[in-house]
Amino acid sequence: MTGQVRTVDGRVAGRRGQATRQKLLDCLSEMLSSSPYRDVKVIDVARKAGTSPATFYQYFPDVEGAVLEIAEEMAKEGASLTDLVAGRSWVGKAGWQTAEELVDGFLSFWRKHDAILRVVDLGAAEGDKRFYKIRMKILNAVTNSLTESVEELKSKGRVDKDVSPAAVAGSLVAMLAAVASHQKGFQSWGVKQAELKPNLALLVHLGITGKKPTK
Repeated sequence: MTGQVRTVDGRVAGRRGQATRQKLLDCLSEMLSSSPYRDVKVIDVARKAGTSPATFYQYFPDVEGAVLEIAEEMAKEGASLTDLVAGRSWVGKAGWQTAEELVDGFLSFWRKHDAILRVVDLGAAEGDKRFYKIRMKILNAVTNSLTESVEELKSKGRVDKDVSPAAVAGSLVAMLAAVASHQKGFQSWGVKQAELKPNLALLVHLGITGKKPTK
């Protein structure tokens, strides 16, 4: 956490208070990985953190408020996914490497934040604008960078003139997010992680360049 941390009533939390607040968030994150979001209660989070519900309410209005805090921090980290695309080449062997690293980064990010991303997806699907904005904050940065990549290739005549860069980029990012959130499902289909990555990278490369990769 960076900057001043405040309690619900606006007071600036001291070092000990900040540590307690972070412990509550860490315990909540751990509980979300094994319990349905709506089954998690304030008293359970407080007990796991070794404190009281009253202390929890000093920092968060409710469980949902704490979940949103975790999601916002996760979204800030997710914005760095754009570094896997921005300024990268999609030509020749470098293009294949870009596709591979984008896929690896996406899958790794989703595995790391699987629990909170499931809650974000649920909230967004139910029409909660707060969760929807967080989801789009993660995806928009990558989508914008991929759009610029396709626009550059199009300007150089490397992709068909009828291609819509934004439509291609958005479709690919939606695919990446869907696959990343369904990684365990692929295992039930007999698809190994080692097989998933290169095949997904192939689809990304074909989608961006319209060509088979040079490996």
